[in-house]
Amino acid sequence: MNRDRVKGTIDELVGSTKRKAGELTGNTPLQVKGIAQQAKGKIENTLGKTKDAIRETNEEPQGSVRTSRVN
Repeated sequence: MNRDRVKGTIDELVGSTKRKAGELTGNTPLQVKGIAQQAKGKIENTLGKTKDAIRETNEEPQGSVRTSRVN
């Protein structure tokens, strides 16, 4: 797991908390900030997953192909 995924998860949780607090208190600006932070977190999480997938693809062994010469 990379930094983007960790940061994304944190932003999603904090954003969710802000959104719910805004709903409970009737504070629309807080709700909007929470929704925006959740969206930012989801984007960061997706970016992190993409980076992880690329890294894993690059780390996979590239099956060695032996060629033999016929003289």
